[in-house]
Amino acid sequence: MSEQADQRTQPTDEERVEMLETMLRIREFESRMRDNFADAEIPGFLHLYIGQEAMATGVCQVLEDRDYLTSTHRGHGHCIARGLDTARMAAEIYGKETGYCNGKGGSMHIADVEAGMLGANGIVAGGVPIATGAALSSKMRGTDQVAVAFFGDGALSEGAFHESFNQAAIWDLPLIGIVENNQYGEMSGIDEQHPPSTHDDLTIYGEPYGAHREQVDGMDVEAVYDAAARAVERARHGEGPSLVECVGYRFEGHHEGDSEFYRDDGEYEHWKSKDPVETYPERLIDEGVLTADEWAAMQAGVETELDEAIEFARESPMPDPQQAYEGLYADGGDHR
Repeated sequence: MSEQADQRTQPTDEERVEMLETMLRIREFESRMRDNFADAEIPGFLHLYIGQEAMATGVCQVLEDRDYLTSTHRGHGHCIARGLDTARMAAEIYGKETGYCNGKGGSMHIADVEAGMLGANGIVAGGVPIATGAALSSKMRGTDQVAVAFFGDGALSEGAFHESFNQAAIWDLPLIGIVENNQYGEMSGIDEQHPPSTHDDLTIYGEPYGAHREQVDGMDVEAVYDAAARAVERARHGEGPSLVECVGYRFEGHHEGDSEFYRDDGEYEHWKSKDPVETYPERLIDEGVLTADEWAAMQAGVETELDEAIEFARESPMPDPQQAYEGLYADGGDHR
């Protein structure tokens, strides 16, 4: 069984409203990217975060600006939750020079080191060693910064995960692993990827390394906030790594164009009833934290922001081919 807390960490009402707006921004950004990809405006592949908004939002709400995180091929949600600018993100996805990586990274490789976003990664578990390195840096410099690695359940089968958590355990590093269990690794369900003993609790993969373990409802942003706050507190106090499994669902395919042949009948409807972007505003309105008018204004504000972000991306220039070799080397030199 995963370890459970005796007392729940509650976000303030202000934080609750902020988390709702973040989830809404992620959902609308992703929906716009989906539609524009279908219209052939966006090159390459597109892997959407729709349905998993509560996971990134709940975790990033408890982080400080000085903390680090690494992401996955499905990383737009993590970037937005971290506070990255939607206009520059859109430009990157469009392959434009004004994007975070000057259009070189595209959808799967957005990074902003100055914001502590050490990069999305198309390699399964590829961000875990990077976050472990950041956690080691924090310990060596004597700071209390923490490093969070977001990854899917498929990463638990990769050596990079085990090597990283083994090292983090040996050195008591402030590393937090967030397992985003969206029920599928690409097109394979949990039961096809992991042994039966782990199906109900994937945090068991952290047990050999003595990691603090929790499993939470990944469709409940406050449950995620609670578990993340506890993991961050442990990390800041030198109590070693944590592994938090957020159980949820992705409403889109593995990538845009996926036929989704692998889904069971009724599965989507079951999870859609838990959709955090639909259930959370109702909850806040019912509890008097937010009015219906304020919710409508929030939606309008996000719509305007994204209209401007997409227009910025469309009007931005393509990168000059001569820039292809820039940014490849730490010393800034030309090694062609």
